[in-house]
Formats: sequence, structure tokens, C-alpha cells
Amino acid sequence: MSLISTMVRGYLLLILILSFSACAGHTTASRVQAPGKEVSAKTVLLESGAMLLQQKPPIDALNMYLDGFHFYNGRIQEQVEAHHFCSVVNEEMTQCVIFDGNTGDAKLMGVEYIIGKHLFETLSPEEKPLWHSHVHEVKSGQLIAPGIPSTAEHELMEKIIGTYGKTWHIWHTDQHAALPVGHPLLMMGFTADGQAQANMVDGRDRRFKIHGEAKRRERENIPAPPIAVGADAWQQGDIRQLSLKSLQSDAVVAHPDEPTTPSPLHRPR
Repeated sequence: MSLISTMVRGYLLLILILSFSACAGHTTASRVQAPGKEVSAKTVLLESGAMLLQQKPPIDALNMYLDGFHFYNGRIQEQVEAHHFCSVVNEEMTQCVIFDGNTGDAKLMGVEYIIGKHLFETLSPEEKPLWHSHVHEVKSGQLIAPGIPSTAEHELMEKIIGTYGKTWHIWHTDQHAALPVGHPLLMMGFTADGQAQANMVDGRDRRFKIHGEAKRRERENIPAPPIAVGADAWQQGDIRQLSLKSLQSDAVVAHPDEPTTPSPLHRPR
């Protein structure tokens, strides 16, 4: 396929997504009510002024909506629906903020970074187990793009099927946490039939008025690429999860895969 025809397809897909994104509907409310006083009239006025006067390019760039499911790495029985609002960084990377619903009261639940196979293969052996594949999510029909035509969704899923995601959930509203207590936890995606709880998937499908089996049939012609070595490491028993520990005030803090050097906060003066 020529570069021009590829670009034309891309523009058409973008137009379709933007044209139909408003049809996604507001079907899923937040799971929790955060404690605190009701929003005051003064706060509403300040918000209205900010909305009119402030520019928000990073927020405006969140023009793609995906809905799917995650589970806590190491605890596959603890599963949650996740509403992703994403921006495309480039052809090989997408970044998403994750909410527990798609209404105005939805709580910011986490983040997911999505990269292509080429970038995934550049990651270190220590990093790769933190990432999950998207093959089953696409082929099973579990991952959807609400509100856009099936043709556009099919094109989008052709792009997503060969990607890898790294997901952290920060506010565990699925555990009925009214506040964002605790620490971030690593999430994974499903890789085979029978893993996702049927009532969770069926409930989502009813709310969005879709049929999962129909989605599966529609995507039968999307080729399933081989999954890169290192992804979905939990299936081989390599389960990584975050835990917190106390540090001394003079502790050395280093980023993963970098030489251990003192944190700028603790360098000798």
C-alpha cells in the first residue's frame, strides 16, 4: 500500500472517530462517592471561568476512548473494568488516563502506556515483565472503542492488536476505596478465554448495547501476531508487583536500569 493511500485511510479513520465519538454515551457511573462537602457556587463560578479562559492542550489531545478489563498482577480473580481516554503520542506510542466510569463523576483510576512491538523489544529483561499483550483483548471482543462505527473500530483494533501495555491503577475504586489510599498496583490484561469473569463482561456489553460474540466474529480476520518474548510474564510465574518500604533520609534513590547515584535531594552540599 502506498504512503498516500495509508495517509488517506488514516485521515478517514480520524474523521469517523471524531464524528461518532459523541455517540459513546454516558453509561457507567463511578463506583464510589468521594467524601467531602458539595461543590459550592463559588467553586462552580471559578471552574466556569477557567474553562473559558484556560487552554488545556494535553486534555484536548485525549480524543480516543477505549473500554476494556484489567486484573491485579498476581491476583487474577480481582478484576475491573477500565475506561481509557487516550492520546496518540506517535505511531508507536499512545498514552491513556483511566477512569472508573464515563460520566462526569468518574474517578481517575490509573494510567496505561501503549507501545508497539519495535519499542517493546528495546526494553530491558527487567522491564518487559511489567507489560502485557493486547492480542486476546482484541480477538475476544473484550476491548472496544465505544461510539465509533464498526469499520473504524476494526481499523483501530488492527493497530492495537500488536501493541503492549503497561498499566498502573492508583485509586482502587473497585475495592470500594472512597479515597485514593494505598499505593499504585501493576495491572495485566487477559490472555485466554475463561479468565475474565463472565458477569463483568456481560454487564459491560449490556450497558453499551453490544454483543461480545458478534465483536469476536467481526475480528476473526484480524491476524494475531506472535506475542513478543517477555510480555505476559505472569503466565510463566514471573509475577511483579509494587510494594512500599521505608527509606532512611540519606538513602540512595536510583531509577531502574540506571547506575545507582544519589538523588538530587540527598547529594552532599
